[in-house]
Amino acid sequence: MSSDAKIALKGVSKRFGKKVVLDGIDLEIPRGKSLVVIGGSGTGKSVMLKCVLGLLRPEQGQILIDGEDAMKFGADQREKVLRKFGMLFQGSALFDSLKVWENVAFGLIQGRRMKRDQAKQIALDKLGQVGLGPEVAELSPAELSGGMQKRVALARAIAAEPEIIFFDEPTTGLDPIMADVINNLIKACVQQLGATTLSITHDMASARKIADYIAMIYKGKIIWHGTAAEVDHSGNAYVDQFIHGRADGPIQMEVLKP
Repeated sequence: MSSDAKIALKGVSKRFGKKVVLDGIDLEIPRGKSLVVIGGSGTGKSVMLKCVLGLLRPEQGQILIDGEDAMKFGADQREKVLRKFGMLFQGSALFDSLKVWENVAFGLIQGRRMKRDQAKQIALDKLGQVGLGPEVAELSPAELSGGMQKRVALARAIAAEPEIIFFDEPTTGLDPIMADVINNLIKACVQQLGATTLSITHDMASARKIADYIAMIYKGKIIWHGTAAEVDHSGNAYVDQFIHGRADGPIQMEVLKP
């Protein structure tokens, strides 16, 4: 692991029964940088993210956070590390029963036992950072558009000013203009925090916008990684097919023929 790596995966393997989902993943994310992992559905992106979060336990390998092996953490250590994390979930995953500001402040109130008045002020500040005024704070998520919900979810992800932020398909379900708005907000918020980020997506516009580095996963392996500027000239036939969305190429989709 290089000295500036905030997160490192070494030989991480995960299977479900006989199905190998991750097959010896090696990745490093430098401190304060953004890594976006691209790949099609079912290639192992979400499983990899869940392993880093500690929601799934790999059969083999190491997951290092600030140089410490997260696989060996006890309950207290894991709780301490989880405080470093923020997360923007696919589909936003807001609580319908809570007001917008309570969604943003949820981790502060429930996880950090912060007083509601203090947490609300932080929530209002973070909503302002993503372009939402205080009038939105008292609404319910059902009263918001998809783009506004995504901005609330981003405000929640940065509420505790985490060192590491995970983005799970951050622009899914958004039109191209709103997706670009979200990408710009993600970039601005992350730069302001100086956070290290790991994102998974199949949206190349999003990947190009928010990434310092891009890696592609295919059949549980990292088949290419490089800078965001290099992805269009990767020299890798799998990457080239994926980023241009072509049906013809080495990646073959299993489609039943009539």
